[in-house]
Amino acid sequence: MGMDREVCNKKDTALTICTHAFSDLTSVSPVVFLYLLKECYIHGSCKATKKFRALQQNVHQVLDNSPQPGPATFVIQCLHVLPIFGLYSEGFSHLIISALRRYLKLAPIISEDVLQAKGMAAQLFIDIVGGLVDHDEKVAVKLLEAFDVRLTDIDEAIQRLKAQNDNRFDTAKTFVEEYVFRLVEAQSYMTAVTLLEQFSMHNSGKPFLLKMMENRQSQAAEKWATFMGKPMLCVLVQEYTQRNMLKHAYETIKKNNLQADFPEVYHKCKESLLKKLAEKALWDLAEAKTHGDRQLVEYLVYLALEAGYLEKVDELCGRYSLEGFLKGKELEASPPLGRYLQPSELAVEDITWVDEVDGLRSAVCHIERCKLVGLDCEWKPNYVKGSKPNKVSIMQLASDKTVFIFDLIKLYEDAPDILDNCLTRILQSPSVLKLGYNFQCDIKQLAQSYGELKCFKHFEMLLDIQNVFKEPRGGLSGLAMKLLGAGLNKTRRNSNWEERPLSRNQLEYAALDAAVLIHIFHHIRNHPQPTGIPEGNENFEWKSHIVSHMVNPKIPKKGPKSKKAQGVKSQ
Repeated sequence: MGMDREVCNKKDTALTICTHAFSDLTSVSPVVFLYLLKECYIHGSCKATKKFRALQQNVHQVLDNSPQPGPATFVIQCLHVLPIFGLYSEGFSHLIISALRRYLKLAPIISEDVLQAKGMAAQLFIDIVGGLVDHDEKVAVKLLEAFDVRLTDIDEAIQRLKAQNDNRFDTAKTFVEEYVFRLVEAQSYMTAVTLLEQFSMHNSGKPFLLKMMENRQSQAAEKWATFMGKPMLCVLVQEYTQRNMLKHAYETIKKNNLQADFPEVYHKCKESLLKKLAEKALWDLAEAKTHGDRQLVEYLVYLALEAGYLEKVDELCGRYSLEGFLKGKELEASPPLGRYLQPSELAVEDITWVDEVDGLRSAVCHIERCKLVGLDCEWKPNYVKGSKPNKVSIMQLASDKTVFIFDLIKLYEDAPDILDNCLTRILQSPSVLKLGYNFQCDIKQLAQSYGELKCFKHFEMLLDIQNVFKEPRGGLSGLAMKLLGAGLNKTRRNSNWEERPLSRNQLEYAALDAAVLIHIFHHIRNHPQPTGIPEGNENFEWKSHIVSHMVNPKIPKKGPKSKKAQGVKSQ
């Protein structure tokens, strides 16, 4: 066979036998051929993948060495006897089939050998399915594809069997359908779909499709429906809809341009998507997903009404000239749609916007006199997957009655050194306890946004409220509801925090996120046994969760451009 010494580093005798035997295949039987192939593989010194490829190349080449009665029929004969080689059977089957396919690509015309092998391949497929030849389904499929076996070839093989009084099978179509049903029962869905494609059985699709759906094999069902065409795709959409798999229905409708066939389902799916985005406060993304469709925009307005996001109602109504909706001010006078904390309930008397150096210095002097501050950050979400996240836009620092909101973007542009010095005095002060919720997220984002500032390189005296309570669900709003009797309105969480000026509602939202931490801390201090701590653990101390010194491990080496992070803040 002339195997490369790097692949088959065999004994001299084995090499001589192989070279002689494969130089002329006229008198070499399939069994001897496979035995020598096995010897080459066993004595090869390279890794399995490399040996396999080298053997594949050599088998392709030796098919020119007069195998009898021809290369294609010789391969079929080899496949008949390969199961006796046990563990080598499957691998060698794929090897010689792939080698033959390469060989046939170079054949100028379809020879008598190939036509004869095609009939033999049909018979071998029947024997594999009938259990007379022990090959797995993958080999069976490769066999059909390599010899382009069709239903007519299977039917001719069945007729030859009947002529020999073998009446096990009725028709080729019935034979293949029964085998496909067995594959579906065994959950070999992709193989079943491949066989239906191979035999172009377009009228047998629905039972198989329903079977796949029953077994939650939507990928195989979609592949089959796509092959079958529009009627089967419509059946698939109907099945998705009935099973409330609206996301799958929407993707199928969109991918195959079936909007006109399922207008109600399409809008229902879109509305479901908008609702999920609204629940995550991704209002800008939700609006983009409407593509200006008036019906969907109106639905988004209703979602904003339901969430109490009144400025979004006014914004959408103005942008799309919608009528029949109450204005935000009128809605504010009506009964509230939900119970949310208000600044007055948290004793917030003043919300101060800080975007100039004098205001920054004044705010820092005030905060340095406090023993306790709530800290939070906001940034504009980035909806483009894989793109660089936006800079932290604002930082909120809350004392008992005042919340300062720092415009980090402007202060960094105008006076980075002064900003750095002022924030260092707060963030690295051992005498001011800083409260946060999910601190790691804010710290990471700050470092990525302003990596050149030393104030974000390490922090002193931190208490992450999330670590104290370990609330499994609800986040900061859920914790506030549990402890203070009302939650936080999170509808503005993912709004555009780079917009200037921020709206009154955005300012109040930002202030509440920092101020509520002060009140939750007072609850912790007054109730040393927080809700959720198992009984009998009286030694629990919230002080044990204070981090006296934290070095930020996320500082980029070359500024904020060298790191990427999640663009949407979760709280």
